[in-house]
Amino acid sequence: MTLNIDLDDLDFQEAIHLKHRHISVEDMQKFEGYIAEIFAAMGMDVNTPSTRETPQRFLKAMFDATEGYDGDPKLIKVFDAEYPDGVDGRRSQVIEGPIPFFSLCEHHAFPFFGHAYVGYIANQHIIGLSKLTRLVRVFAKRFSVQERLTQQIASTLETILQPHGVAVYLEANHLCMAMRGVRETSALTRTTSWRGEYEANPELRSEFFSACQIRS
Repeated sequence: MTLNIDLDDLDFQEAIHLKHRHISVEDMQKFEGYIAEIFAAMGMDVNTPSTRETPQRFLKAMFDATEGYDGDPKLIKVFDAEYPDGVDGRRSQVIEGPIPFFSLCEHHAFPFFGHAYVGYIANQHIIGLSKLTRLVRVFAKRFSVQERLTQQIASTLETILQPHGVAVYLEANHLCMAMRGVRETSALTRTTSWRGEYEANPELRSEFFSACQIRS
């Protein structure tokens, strides 16, 4: 069976390839100057041996932490599913997790981090297990919010595989809550997305949570 991927799907396009970012040397130096001014205004002495290169290191760290904007073309590779004759694949789940992830909240640019669990019920195709980790991280390594991240993972996996169902569960700590605002240090934010058979069948959702050792 030929895989007919919707090439107009925006999440899919962003996951596979959006752009290769490049910052010129001149712009890097300019941005480092801005960052040094901000850090100095916050109280940092930016002229000590320990801090003189901090603006440069900070800028490089932010660039690395948001490399998901460059996409991941390796996500496109899929394989034929192999079900024995007479076996109904709609009851067979593929589940990967916990997948550690780190992201940056687009509201405050503070990190949020946690674990993702991704499951699907194959139709005609399956995907390499490492690709599920790649899928989580290509969207996590951006400025984002957890709710959107959860939906992007589900939508893109649905587009790539056209499976019978997709399940995504994320749990994360948000430093924008812990280091400022309410200063809540122990709360976990949990988000889910159910597609296809998972949305229609509560037993499959329970099996997914049980396999992930999560209390539903």
